[in-house]
Amino acid sequence: MPKVRVRQHVNPLSQKYQAPITSPEWEKVYAELMPLHLDIGCARGNFLLKMADLQPDWNFLGVEIREPLVKEANAQRDELGLRNLHFLFCNVNNSLPGLLKSFPKETLQRVTIQFPDPWFKNRHNKRRVVQAELIETLATYLASGGEVFLQSDVEQVAVEMCDRFDSHPAFQKYGNDAWLATNPMPVPTERELYTLDRGEPVYRALFKKI
Repeated sequence: MPKVRVRQHVNPLSQKYQAPITSPEWEKVYAELMPLHLDIGCARGNFLLKMADLQPDWNFLGVEIREPLVKEANAQRDELGLRNLHFLFCNVNNSLPGLLKSFPKETLQRVTIQFPDPWFKNRHNKRRVVQAELIETLATYLASGGEVFLQSDVEQVAVEMCDRFDSHPAFQKYGNDAWLATNPMPVPTERELYTLDRGEPVYRALFKKI
């Protein structure tokens, strides 16, 4: 299947992305309800396509603001016959509370936010995905003991994400080091492999819901 070409960056504050989506009927989406792994900003979905195949005892949900990538990812899921995986087109900053509320309590057990758009200019900081509201939503719906894994190839962005999770009393960072030396997930993202192949650092952190 040829890859869809899309804009690299999409402004989540644009008017066309302000309407929250309606949650699907999850019992019709997944073969059965199991622990949920949410990947925020899943892009083409390659990470979750591999994860869903590796871990059939989990359900996986990828959310992405670029609709053509979501259509492409769901088509690949169908080709592979994966019944524990779904991709949704939405703006996570206004749709996430309704989505997570529609699952049974304690369903969400793992969250990944990997290489989000950095939005370097100060006036664009509000476009970054990890905002206080998103962290509060995850604190509300993530199961006790659930994990949030963050990584970026931009140190400034990684530090900001960590600082925001650190400042919330529901989350505790794993380990004493500033960054994880290795990825705790069994599958690397394409951006991670690209960055490491160039000999550049990846900044990783893991938080636990306490």
